This record gives sequence, structure tokens and C-alpha cells, in this order.
Amino acid sequence: MGVKKKREMQVTALTVRHQDLETLRSFADVEGKNLASLLLNCVQLKDGVSQIHYVKQIVPLLEKTDENGVCDPAIQKCLDILAGIYYSLSVKNPLKKLLASSLNGLPEFFQTEAIHSFTSHLEEELNTTDLYSYRKVVDNISSCMENFNLGRASVNNLLKNVLDFLQKSLTEILEENRKFAGNHIVQTQLMNDLLVGIRVSMTLVQKVQDFQENLWKASSSPIWGSMCGLLGIFTKFLSDGDLLQTIQSTSGLAVILFIKTMFQPSENIPELISSLLLRSVDHTKVPEWLMSSCRSLCCADIPGSALLFLCQGTLAMLDWQNGGMGPGGEALLLDTVHVLFTLSSQIKESTLEMFLSRILSLWTNSAIRILESSSPSLKDSLNGNSSIVGRLLEYVYTHWEHPLDALRHQTKIIFKNLLQMHQLTMKGADLVTDPFFLGLTKSLLLLEWHIKGKYTCLGCLVECIGIEHILAIDNTVPSQILKVMGEQSLVPYASDLLETMFKNHKNHLQSQIVDITWIDQWHETWVSPLLYILCEGNLDQKSYVIDYYLPKLLNYSPESLRYMVKILQTSINAKNGSCHSRGALGALMACLRTARTHGHLQSATDAWENLVSSARIKQGLIHQHCQVRIDTLGLLCESSRSTEIVSAEEMEWIQFFIMYNLNSQSPGVRQQICSLLKKLFCRIQESSQVLYKLEQGKSKHEPENELTKEQPSVSLQKYKNFMSSICNSLFEALFPGSSYSTRFSALTILGSIAEVFPVLEGRVQVVYQLSHDIDAGRFQTLIECFTSTFEEVKTLAFDLLMKLSVTAVQFQNAEKLQGLFEAALELSTSTKPYDCVTASYLLNFLIWQDAVPSSLSAYLTHGAACSSGDKPAAVVERNTFMVIKCLMENLDEDVSQAENSLLRAAASFPMYGRIHCVTRALQKLPLDRLKLVSEWTPVVEKLLLLSYRISAVVAPVIQSSSPEGLIPMDTDSESASRLQVILNEIQPRDTNDYFNQAKILKECDNFDLEDLKASVSNIDTSVDIKGKEGKTYDVTAQMVLVCCWRSMKEVALLLGTLCQLLPMQPVPESSDGLLTMEQVKEIGDYFKQHLLQSRHRGAFELAYTGFVKLTEILNRCPNVNLQKLPEQWLWNVLEEVKCSNPSSKLCATRRSAGIPFYIQALLASEPKKGKMDLLKITMKELILLAGPADNSQSTVPQVHALNILRALFRDTRLGENVIPFVADGAKAAILGFTSPVWAVRNSSTLLFSSLITRIFGVKQGKGEHSKTNRMTGREFFSRFPELYPFLLKQLEAVADTVDSDVGEPDRHPSMFLLLLVLERLYPSPMDGTSSALSMAPFIPFIMRCSRSPVYRSREMAARALVPFVMIDQVPNTIRALLATLPNCTDQCFRQNHIHGTLLQVFHLLQAYADSKHRMDSDFQQELTDITVCTKAKLWLAKRQNPCLVTRAVYIDILFLLTYCLDKPTKGNQPVLERLGFWEEVRGIVSGSELITGLPCTFKVPGLPQYLESLTKLAIAAVWAVLAKAREQTRDVPITFSQLLGSSFPEVRLLTLEALLERFSAGSSQLGEQGLSYLLHNMGEDFLKLAMKESHPECLCKILRILHCMDPSEWLPLTERCIHLTPKEFLIWTMDIASNDRSEIQGVALRLTSKVIAYHMKTHEENRDSLAPQLKRWVQLVILSCRDHLPTESRLAAAEVLTSVTPLVLTNPCLVLDLQDTLALWRCVLILLQSEEQAVRDAATETVTTALSQENTCQATEFAFCQVDASIAVALALAILCDLLQQWDQLDPGLPILLEWLLGEGDDPVGYVESAHQGEDDYLFEKSEVSFWAETLTFLKHLYRQVLHLLCKSGWRPPSSERLGHLQRTVSEQQHLLSQLFRELPPAAEFLKTVQFTRLRIQEERTSACLRLLNFLEGKEEAAPLFSASQTLLQKQVT
Repeated sequence: MGVKKKREMQVTALTVRHQDLETLRSFADVEGKNLASLLLNCVQLKDGVSQIHYVKQIVPLLEKTDENGVCDPAIQKCLDILAGIYYSLSVKNPLKKLLASSLNGLPEFFQTEAIHSFTSHLEEELNTTDLYSYRKVVDNISSCMENFNLGRASVNNLLKNVLDFLQKSLTEILEENRKFAGNHIVQTQLMNDLLVGIRVSMTLVQKVQDFQENLWKASSSPIWGSMCGLLGIFTKFLSDGDLLQTIQSTSGLAVILFIKTMFQPSENIPELISSLLLRSVDHTKVPEWLMSSCRSLCCADIPGSALLFLCQGTLAMLDWQNGGMGPGGEALLLDTVHVLFTLSSQIKESTLEMFLSRILSLWTNSAIRILESSSPSLKDSLNGNSSIVGRLLEYVYTHWEHPLDALRHQTKIIFKNLLQMHQLTMKGADLVTDPFFLGLTKSLLLLEWHIKGKYTCLGCLVECIGIEHILAIDNTVPSQILKVMGEQSLVPYASDLLETMFKNHKNHLQSQIVDITWIDQWHETWVSPLLYILCEGNLDQKSYVIDYYLPKLLNYSPESLRYMVKILQTSINAKNGSCHSRGALGALMACLRTARTHGHLQSATDAWENLVSSARIKQGLIHQHCQVRIDTLGLLCESSRSTEIVSAEEMEWIQFFIMYNLNSQSPGVRQQICSLLKKLFCRIQESSQVLYKLEQGKSKHEPENELTKEQPSVSLQKYKNFMSSICNSLFEALFPGSSYSTRFSALTILGSIAEVFPVLEGRVQVVYQLSHDIDAGRFQTLIECFTSTFEEVKTLAFDLLMKLSVTAVQFQNAEKLQGLFEAALELSTSTKPYDCVTASYLLNFLIWQDAVPSSLSAYLTHGAACSSGDKPAAVVERNTFMVIKCLMENLDEDVSQAENSLLRAAASFPMYGRIHCVTRALQKLPLDRLKLVSEWTPVVEKLLLLSYRISAVVAPVIQSSSPEGLIPMDTDSESASRLQVILNEIQPRDTNDYFNQAKILKECDNFDLEDLKASVSNIDTSVDIKGKEGKTYDVTAQMVLVCCWRSMKEVALLLGTLCQLLPMQPVPESSDGLLTMEQVKEIGDYFKQHLLQSRHRGAFELAYTGFVKLTEILNRCPNVNLQKLPEQWLWNVLEEVKCSNPSSKLCATRRSAGIPFYIQALLASEPKKGKMDLLKITMKELILLAGPADNSQSTVPQVHALNILRALFRDTRLGENVIPFVADGAKAAILGFTSPVWAVRNSSTLLFSSLITRIFGVKQGKGEHSKTNRMTGREFFSRFPELYPFLLKQLEAVADTVDSDVGEPDRHPSMFLLLLVLERLYPSPMDGTSSALSMAPFIPFIMRCSRSPVYRSREMAARALVPFVMIDQVPNTIRALLATLPNCTDQCFRQNHIHGTLLQVFHLLQAYADSKHRMDSDFQQELTDITVCTKAKLWLAKRQNPCLVTRAVYIDILFLLTYCLDKPTKGNQPVLERLGFWEEVRGIVSGSELITGLPCTFKVPGLPQYLESLTKLAIAAVWAVLAKAREQTRDVPITFSQLLGSSFPEVRLLTLEALLERFSAGSSQLGEQGLSYLLHNMGEDFLKLAMKESHPECLCKILRILHCMDPSEWLPLTERCIHLTPKEFLIWTMDIASNDRSEIQGVALRLTSKVIAYHMKTHEENRDSLAPQLKRWVQLVILSCRDHLPTESRLAAAEVLTSVTPLVLTNPCLVLDLQDTLALWRCVLILLQSEEQAVRDAATETVTTALSQENTCQATEFAFCQVDASIAVALALAILCDLLQQWDQLDPGLPILLEWLLGEGDDPVGYVESAHQGEDDYLFEKSEVSFWAETLTFLKHLYRQVLHLLCKSGWRPPSSERLGHLQRTVSEQQHLLSQLFRELPPAAEFLKTVQFTRLRIQEERTSACLRLLNFLEGKEEAAPLFSASQTLLQKQVT
């Protein structure tokens, strides 16, 4: 960071009237030493800062004068002028406060005169009659009261006048506010004035001395009447709902303050206020003055908000300290909280809820203050077990998950205060054993960890009672909290709680344990779980722990770092991590990085020497896991000291990092890399400034340099070299064909360099200047970045060019610049949308670099002509003006042609590109500071007209009922017939009459098309559409649509930009603005028309963007007429929505198209600080419309209302303001779902979905029922109380008829929505006993819903029941449900009822099994009782039950019980064995269809489900027998062979999955003997099954199992059991691998490879017999690596290559022939360059394996390391070149490598032709986009390794035949390339980007190959490619 200038303080200068100035001149003395001279000199200065010095001299001067004892008229006059100056200064001017503080020291002698002057001037002020000057007077009164003795005395003297003025000003301002209703700008100012007036009134009462006495309290006192008047005004304000709530709130404070000040006797004040709050005022006891001033408070009903603010006033304004108000005060405290509780259930508006929470918090503070010296009865009323504390706890539990952060924070304060309150009531009892604290702790720990309030409350408890008591209850709490740190929303809460806990624990241990051993216990509790997470946790978890928890831990306990490092260093050798895991190395880097960033490492060098080796740093920089790389880079870049010197070693490592990490695919990682490097550059810049100072100091004094061990000049030179080297690397990364991520990273880092090392004027030295390293080639490279298809790259390149001190004119001649301009104009009419973006960047570049062609000056008027002395801003404006005029001229022609033929426009000159360029040029211009206003006005006018013309041309397509397919996609070239089809199609079909009657298809030819034909006049009926180059275009629907909607989009954005950026003319004839009021109205009408009538989503979404800009401007506009436009538009559109006129053009399909967007824009721009009246009225109107309509009415308004409501509930900008309408919205959606009209049901469903998101939050978990998207029933119904009776009533209605005999299963479709809401609610252990909003009444109705005849409804009812049953009630509920099931002897029962009941049992049991009570003994006992109950109804699982669906669910329940209970308990046999459960299960399986079989043709509902459930239970039974009996299998109810022999694929698949799981897990679950015995004879079964299996998934599983098994166990059996020799079996697997679908193909390839490897190991002597199979296998692997194949196939190939690496790829002896071995290595390299991360990671494993072999591990220093794919390519090539030498295969091998370099089979001519074809034929065909693979990067690595190999080996070709062929090929290619380059047009890099890039890449290939060939022939010395310096990697390889 460069040296920053200090921001100068702005102070407005003080001034005096002309008359006073003359007075000062007359009194000033000649020497200039008296007060008049001082003031005269002061006021003559124009700068307020300079005047400060003079003001400070006033009092010292008067003190000297005081010594003479004379107060002459001159001083009196000066004091008078000073008073005038004081009152004239604004309240925020620092001079006002300075003057006041200076005059506070005024000598006593002058006080009387000064007070007189200030009083008289204040009196003048108070006589002001101008309402808009009142604020200044009020501010002056306020200033007088604020630490200013003279001011306070003046106010005291004029107290009556001041009070009268305040009364008058408040009354008049309120009246003025009413007059300006609707003008929110004026109203905001007036409301602010009211607020200040109230606050000043309160300040007067609190600070003026007179009010502390009782003299004024007589009713005859003049002050008394004024006080009563003000009290009356505040009372009025308090109940006035039109005022801001802040005013009402402050009025509440003022009312109580005034009553407190005025009421006598004071001891009766609490009783009076209690009666006011409780609405029980006894009129006979209230004084007359109070009744007259506060009649509405005493007599009438007042709004809840007024009562709330009175409570606030009571708590804030009365003195609660030390029980000063006596028993009355205690009673008032209790009354206040009861009133607040009542209000809590009534208030739903978010702002009032916020006030309520703050007031409750204030109440707890007051309670604490009063409890410190209260009566015992109050302590009983406020202890932890009291009802008041219970209600407050309920409030906390209800609101601790509230969406408003501030409200959640208040609940924390309330909870903390409650704990303190209970402590104060305990009378010295032990905190730990206190039942209240114990109960609270246990209930909090029982809660789920996804509840945010749990963390804050536990934190408060820890601070109150200490952590050791919580750890005693559950010592796994730290680990539990760390586990939830993978969820972003919980992380801040979890880390704060952990910090509170570990601090508390350390303090406790230190106080308890004397010696140092306590630290080990502390580390074990807090650091060990952290290290486990860092090494083994999931990615998100580790990231959040490092970001949030680790810094807190190290900041608190820096000494723990050595403990962490010691533990991690020992783990590193065991585990290095991988792409999915950081391992110990990653954890170590994270700890060191955090420690260094927070200053816990003294210096980097010391840290690395002592804590981590250099090799570890390098391994971290290229680690496979991205976060390890980031943490290692962070360790190098970040430091707690910004001036810490960057060492040479650090610089070397940074260069190494940049070489391999620019091409990161993750945006987050790229962002972090760029950010960290920027920090490093800032360190270099700041430390260089220190070095420069040291260097200067050394030249003078030669002191010892402590900062660096070498001379400053040497360090500075190293910095320069390093920065230059970095820039070289970054510019090299912008090579042709480089990926988006590489370019993004390189340009961002270059931008940071330009920013950190700016071009500074003056003597400031900068260590490096990027501009010095820019030459013509690099400048051109940056310009070529504009051709990227990614706009971020264009933006970065543009910004970088703007930061450079060099300009285009320095590097480009006039001809080249003219070519750029022409290219930009051509690109602006391209049919490819991204080309017009390129054009806009090129034009802006030319504008800002002052490089526009001179020919454009013709567009300038005489007044705008350029002159040489123009400032840069003026030059930019002039250039922009010329370019826009030129674009408009071209656009005018395009529009004229489009009006003749839209098809021709779509094919060859779409208009949107030109508009886009105009918009971009305007956006870059500082439009609030234009110089050529008169020239711009006609331009803006013409732009608007052009926009409307374009819109008129494209509107028929955009507004048609089906804009997406207007032209048939065929090759018929008859343009006239096509246009007729268009005209027929675009007649709107979805106006409101579309709903009223059905249309017969044949009628479509009878539409009246006259209006439409008129809008598309002069239709061109030529046979072909000719393009710009005379080429015939076949116009497709896509082309027409893209042309139209993009044109509409760009017009909308242009109009939005004009509105946002151009100053509006306040009156039509004014000349200082560019838009007139009429034009603004026209723009508004344009947006209205297109938002309400467009059918194409792209068009109306972007019109919305422009319209939002307009509405935001209008709402801030001072012109009242413009300001009120949005409101008028809103009422108009609501009226149109309400009336269902058949002629209305509003779109009633497509979710009402643009109508919701239109209304959304109008409402979202309403000022948020106001009352949001428009929103409230609109929501009420819409909810009324969205309700069920009468049959006689049209449903169209209802559909529109539902769609608009959906948009408003989704709009985040409306935030909490829509929450009060959620309940009504939900009612409308649920009732709308019962409508007979499909459109209403559809819209209701969409609205309901939005409401679910708005209520429960955006879905965060992967599952359908994520815990984070749920809410307790109490919280839900407290926030939406109206929904409680509604949902209950609706559910009752559904439940009453759900299983009626009438065959109408769909009579209550709303059941779905009801259950969807209810299943997201759950009871909380904290809910308390209050039954007002109890969830219990819902349970019987939900149970009855499970009888529904609809299967899905039964499932939903079962799931919805689970959260309603408390976890400890689940066993009883399950037993009760099981008891309702019929016995086998019962005759009459319904299977639907049975199914619903069983589903409820199943889901309840599942929830119970997943709960945290799994290990309790009660849990085991409860489940045992449930098992006994299930045995009583076991007939439902047998054949006695004819329904397979219910049989399946019952079997699922039995299976779930086996999962829960099949564990021994305390030495006893398992519960299931004890109960004889397995006997019953064996009976069920033995008697089932698995044994007896079923005919294949047997089709019964639920059969697949039944078979799956039965198979799972059978497999569980088999495992249970095997686990118990080991080799005794006689008790097995069914064998695996029987299951695998089943005719049903479901049975076979589940069995194979179970077996595969056991194979994969090895022998961990069964004993070795058990597993081997079980699988002893199964090889044959698998082989036989594989031969006959027809089900693909089953075959896949069989092949996986065979792959898991050792081939020696089953391969010898093939001949005997399937009559194939092992070799024939191998051929069979190859056939599958080559022919079958991808998943089976991958598994078959893995199996084939394993069999191949087995054959090669067992038949080493006769490998030749395998040669054909080996050849075919190699081909299979090669084919599996192709890019077009599915990921699974390529992953299989990578896995195969890894498995055969030691045997084939790195074997010291060549196993396959060289051609095949190199082909497999080529596969590795192809996979390493895959676009998919997973494939690259898998291929990297191959390289890692290759690096760890005995004969290759010396080739690099990265043996046994997990490396990233970017460096793996270089390492793979290094190993391969090393192996070629080991194999002695350089002769045949090197020509193959050279062919790789040249690119096998690449034809440059083909490139150009295919690119031409792509451009012409496909509208949406993008140029080649590379996200990862970079041809030239691979080329660079290959070139370096081959060159290194040639230099090292000294190899020369024995025969030149093959190399000669290569030489000729290269020469031919060179000649062809130069010819193709010549054929390209000028500026080809912009106009023919794809061909140009491909040719450039081939040119580099050819060049590299030629250099190596010349080197071999001795014609050329070894030279690196791209003139890059040798890398660290290359050094290591060397």
C-alpha cells in the first residue's frame, strides 16, 4: 500500500452580518491586539479550520483585559457579535462546540454582559415565524443546554419563551406534515424536526435548574401552562399512528418524564402510572391538569403501540435504583411486565416486536436494580421458579430463533439478566446444587444442536455457574459443538460458546490445580478434539473451525501452538491427506498460518527452522487438497506486522506456487490466492518504505540494521527482481488457449500489483512499477483478453489497462487503432451475443485511452470541438459523445431495415449489440458532471425515440402467446410463407377471455390480424434472406427470438441507465438537466406496457431491472409530481388486475408474466424508513382478491393476486415487512388449493412454496426434512397465532371425512398443504406447560389422516405425527397405536387403516432410534416392551395377512427393531434372543414366498416393496445366525444361494448389496473364520450368476464382488463351473467392458485389469501367449479415457492405471511393448488434463503411486506426497523420461514424444474450416471454452522434460529416417500456417478469434518441435520455451 494522504477536515467558516463587520472595523485597534481586531481577522478568513486558532485566543485575551477591570463598550459589542456568531453556526459545525467550550472559561467579570447578549439573541431566535427555520432554533436551544454555561443561563432566563416556542413549533410542524402527506422527502425532514423537538423538551426538563425546584408547580405559574400544553402534545403524538414509531417511542418517554416532574406527591407516581398502564384510572383521584392534558390516556382505548411506549417510558424515566419508590415501585414493576406479556401476544409487526424485546430487556435491568434492595415478597415473585420468570423464559425460547438478529440479541440479554435475577433471590445458596440452574442446564443440553438459542443460553450459563458442572453432566460437549461447525449458520454461535467455555475452564483449572499439570487436562478437553477435526473432519467443518475457533484458541493460549505442532508432526508421516482430506500436513499448515497471522510466531524464518521444514512447505504448496495449498500460501504471505521483510526463501516459494496454482477451478480458491498475494505485495511495498528510510539513514549514520541481515539496497534489488519475475510469469500465463481460471487469476494479481505499486507523483519512492515492464507485445496481450467469452476477464483486462501509465497511442499506430474501431463496430452487429460485449469493451478502451479515430470529430458541434488543454474528464466526455453519435447513426439505419424485415435484421444486423455499446459507454461516464449539456440533450432525446422504435419492431414477437417458437425449425426458404406463419402465431391466445370459454383449434385461422399486420408493415417477401456478406441465411425461430428479446432487454437497461445517471430537469424549460418530466413519464409508460404485456421471461425480467432503477430515482426525486408517479401506477395496475375484463391485455398464464415484477418494483422502492403504507394497502387488497371467489366471478383476478403475492413474499428487499401478512397468505394458498380451477390450484401451490421458504428459511440440509428448516410449535404459532385455529379447523374438517364410505379420495386436496406445514413443527422440551398454543389437539386429527385412501397422504400423515410427539412419549404412543391394530381373528378391518397406523409406528420408532437416548437403559427397556407388543400382532407379517403393502411395513418395523436391539447388554444375551424374537423371524422367512416361490407373472400391488422388506429381514436373520453360530449354518432360515437364485431382481440386488458391503468392509464385522467360511463356496455361485444375469444392476454388483475377491480363489473354478478357461473368461469380461453401458463397462474394466494382472504375475514365463489379450486390454483402457465418455468410465480407467502402475507403467523392465506402454502413459496425461476434478484427482493417484516406486522415487523430491494435477503432469513427464532411460528405449521413444509435441493428426486447415462452419450454422455455438486443459501448458512441460532428457543423456539419433519425416512435416506445417495467417482479415484476433487462437497454438507446437529437432542436429543451443526461467521443479528433476 502506498503512502496515503490524511483526509482533510472540512469545517464551514463562521461569518457575520455586514453591519457587525463594520462595527468590528470601527473598534479594531491599529496594533490589532484587542478583541475586535481578533474577531475581524477571524471572520475575514474563508477557511473554517484556520479560524479555530483565532477562536481559541478569545478567552486568554479577555483574561488579560479583565486584569484592567474595564468592560468597555467595544468588548460589550464584541460579546454581542459573538452571541450572534454562536447562534448562526450550524449544530454540527466543530466551531460551535469550540466557541462554547472557550466561553465556558470566560472571566466572571464579563459573565453578566455575555449572558445578556446571549439571552437577547436567543430571544430574537425564539421570535422566528418561518416554520422551516424552527429546526435551527431548536438545535440552538439544544446546543445551549449541552455543556455551555452561558447558553444554559440564557435558556433559564427565557424558560417560558422557550417552552412556548417548543409548543408552537411542534404544533405547526405536525400540521405542515399533514399537508405534505405523500411527499416522503419533505415528510422525512419534518418528522425528524418533530423528533428533535421532543428530545430537546426532555433535555430542558432534565437539565434546567428551575425544574428541580417546586416554585413553578403552582397552576398559576406561567411555566405550568406551557408544561401542560407540551404534555398534551406528547400524548397526542403517542397515539398518532401516522407518525414514525421513533417519534411515538420518544413521546412515551416524554409523557412519563413530564408526569414524574409535574405530579405531586411523588410517592403516588408509581400508583398513577400503574393505573395508566392497566387502563384502570380512577378519574376522581386524578388532578384536573392531568385529565385535560392526557385525556386519551386516562379515558379512551389507546393502541397497543402507545401502551408499549408508555411501558418503555416507565422503565427508562423512573428511578429504580435501590428501591427508591418503595412498595408502589415494586407493584409497578410487576404490573409493567404483565402488560408487556399481554402485548407480546398481540404485537406482530416486526418493528414493534423489536421495541418489545428491547423493553423487556430494559425491564430485566430495572428488576436487577430494584432486587438489590427489595422486599422478600418481590424476591419470591422474581425467583427462577416464579411465573414471571417462567413467562420470560418462554419468551426467550419462542424468540431465540427469530429471523431478526437484533431481536435474538435481546433474548440473550434477557436470559442473562434472568440468571442474575435468580442469583439475587437465592440468599447465598449454592449455585451448583440449585434446582433452577440444574434443571435449566439439563434441559438446554437435551436440545438439538441446530437451535441457535441453545448456544447463547449455554454461554450465559457457563459464565454464571462455570463450565466444570456442565462437563460433569456431559463431558463430550466440546466434541459435540465442534461436530456442528460444518453448518455455516451455526458456526459463529458455536465458536463463541466454545470460547466462553475454554476460557472459563482454564481459569477454573488454574485456580484449582497448583502445578503445571492442569494444562494437559485443558489440552485434552479443548485442543485434542480440534486436532481430530483438522485431520479427519469434513471440508466445511475444517474450514469453519480454522476460520472461527482456531484463532480464538491461539489468541487465548499461544503456548498451545507447540503442543499442536508436536502432535501433528508425529502424524504427518502416517498420513499425508488427499484431495478429500487435508491430513496432518494440512492441519499443521492451518495452525502455523493462524499463529503467524495473529502474531504468535516471532518471525517466519524462526518458525520454519524450528517448527516445519522447507520440504514440508513445498509439499504444502502443491498438495492435492486446495485448502492445504491456501493455508501454506497464507503462512508465507500473511503476517501480523505489515512491514515484516519478505525473505529470499519466501520469494522463491511464491514463484514456485504461482507456476502451478493459477489454474484453480474453484472461484473461492482463486479469490483467496489473489487476496493473499495482494497482502504479500502490500508487505513488500510497506517494508520497502522502511528499507528506503534505512538506506537513507545508513548513508548518514551507518547504524546497525536490525530488520534485515543484509544491506537494504540488496533487499530492495531482490524485491524488484522478484516482482519483475512474478509479472513475467503472469503475462506468460495469458498465452493463447489459456483457461478462464488462469486468465482470471493472472489478471487479478496483475491488477493488485498495479494498485499496490501505484504511479505516484512527488518524492515517494516505489520499489516497483508495473508500467516499466509493459511492452507492445504485453499491451496487445491485454487487449486480446477482451475476446474472452467470460465478462470477468474482459473487465479485469480493461481495469488493468486503465491503471497503467502507458497508453494505446504509445504502442499502436493510427492504422491499428482505426482497425480496432472498425472491428468493434462490426462486432456490435454480430449475431453472437458475447461479441457485442467485446465491442463495448473495445469502444470504451478507445474512448478512455483517447484513441478514437480522428474521422469521428465530424460528429462534434462547434461548441464541443476539442482543444489541446482539455482535462482528461472533458476528453473522455467528448470521445464518448462522438462514439455514441456514430453508434446512433448506424443504429438508425439498422432500425429502418428492421422495420422493413425483422427476419433480415435477426439474421445479419441484430440491433441489441449497438444499444449495448451505447449503454456501456454511458455507464462509464460521470454523468453528474457533464460539460456538454446542451449537446447531450438532443442525443438523449433521439436515444429515447430510437428505443421506442426498436421496441415497436420487436414487441409483436415478445408479446405473443408463444414467443419461443414463432418460426418452424425447417429448411424451407420461402420467406413469405414463413412470415405468414409468424403473423398467425403471434396473435395473443392467453388474454382473460381465454379462461372464459374453450377455443376450438380450427378457429385459429379466423383471428383478426389487421392491427398486427399494421405493426409489422412492408413485409419483405423475398425468397432468401441475405446477410452482410451476401450469404443466404436460413432464419430460425431461435434467431428471431434472440434478436427480439435481447433488443428489448438492452432497451430496458439503456432506459434504466438514463434514468439512474442523468440529472432530471425540475421544470420543462430548465437547461441544466437532460430528461424532462414528460420524458420520464414516457419511460414509465413504456416499462408499464412491456412489463404487463410481454410473454417472454428474459424480456420482462430485464425490463424489471430497468424499471427498478426508474422507481428508485422517482422516490428520491424532489419533484412531488414525479415522486407520486409510482403510487399512481400502482393503483392503476391494481384496478386493472381487479376487473376481469375479457379485453384486458394482462397475461394470465406464465405465472402472470411481468405483472408481479411490475408491482414488486413499485413496492420495493418505497422508502423502508417510512410506514410502508403502499405495501400494507396492496397486501390487504391482494389477500382479499386471493381468497376463494364466488362461482359467478372470474378466477383471473384470483390467479393474478396469488402470483403477485408469491413474488412479494419471495422478495428479500421487503424483508420483515411482509411477515404480518404471512398468515393470511397461507390461508389463501391452502383454500386456493381446493379450487376446481387448475390455474388457481397451480398458483396456490407456488404461493404456498414461497411461504414455506419465507417462514422456515431457505432449505439448507440435503434431506427433505432438514432440522435447520423447522420450528417449534410454540414459536410458529406465537409468530402466526391466526394460523392456530385455522389449521386446526381445516385439519379437523379433513380428518372427519378422510375415510368416509363415499368414493371420493380427492375431496380434500388441502390435506397435503396442511401436513406439509405441520411436519415442519416440533415440540420443544422448553415449551413449558402453557396450553394456549399446545400442539396436542392436532395429534388425534393427524392420526385420523393416516386412514386416507391416498397412499401419499398416509405417508405424509405418518411423518407429520413424529414431531408432535415428545421423545419421552414415543414408546407409549407406539404401544397405543399397536393396540389399535386388529387381531387375526377379527373379521372386519380396512387395510388402509392398518397401513396408516403401521406407517406411524414405523416413523415414530425410527425417530426414537435416531434420538440421543440410544445408550440409556430406559431406552433398551422401552424398546423391549415395544417388541413384546409387536409379537402380539405378528400375523400381519405372515401369509394370514393378504395385503402385501401392510405386510411390507410390518416387516420394516421388525427390521428396525433388529437394528436397535441386536446388541448384548451388560453381559446378558441380546434382548431379541431373550424374547425369542429371532425364532419368530425365522418362522416368517421360512413360511414366506422367498422359500415357496412366486410365479414370475404374479402381479400384485406392493410386491416389489414387500420383497425388498422381506429380503432385508431375511439377510439380517442370516447375519444374526452366523454371528452367533460361526460355522453352524443349520439354523439359517434361508441361504444366500437361495436368495441369489430368486427370480426377482429386487431380491438378488439387495442380497448382492449386502454381500458387497461385507466384502468391502473385510472381516471387521464377522470374525475371519466366519467370513471365510461364509464365502468359501460362493465363488461358484457368483460365476454362475454372472453368466446368466440379465439385470444390469445385479450384473454390476456381481462383477464388483468378483473384483473385491482374490482371483486365486475363484478364477481356477471357471472351467469347472461355467465351462470357460480363465483366458476365455478374460475375453468375456473384455467383451462386456467394450460393449456394455458405462457403469458396467467401468466395473468390467476394473475386473479385466485385475484378471490381467493375475495372469501376468502367475504366468511370467509365457506372457507371449497373452499378447493379443494385452493388446486388446490396452485399447480398452485408451478408449475409456476419451472425453465424450461418462465420468464413471474415465474414473474406472484412472483406477485401473493406478492399480497396474507398479506392474506395467514403472516396472524396471518393460513388460508391454514400448508403443503400448507409452499409450498407457498418454492415457494418464489425458486424464490429468480432464475438465472434471474427480477424474484429475483419480489420475493424480496414478502419478503418486508411480512416484513411490523404488526405481522412480529419486526422480523428484515429491515421492510419497499427495500432489495436485497441475504439477502431476510435469511429474508424470519427468518420470516417463527417466524410465525411457532406465528401459534404454530412447531410440524408439523420443520420436513418439516429439509427435505428442507436434500434436498427432492435427490439421490447421481443418481448424479454420470447422470454425467457419461453426460460426455460420449455429447461433448458440460458442468458441472453444477451456476450463482446465491448456494445450500450451502441456506442451511447455513436455518440451522442458524432453530437452532436459536430451541434455542429460546426450542422445543423438542413430538413423535420421523417422526424424527426417518429422522435419518435413514440421516445415510443411510452418509454411501452411504462415499462409493461413495471411488469409485472415485485419484485427483477426477479434473478428475470427477461434481460428486465430487455434493457429497460434499450432504455431507454438510447430516452433517447439522445430527447436528440439534443430538441437538434435546441433543447429541450435537449448533454449527454454516462452523464455521462462527454470522452475524449482526442474531443478529438482535435474
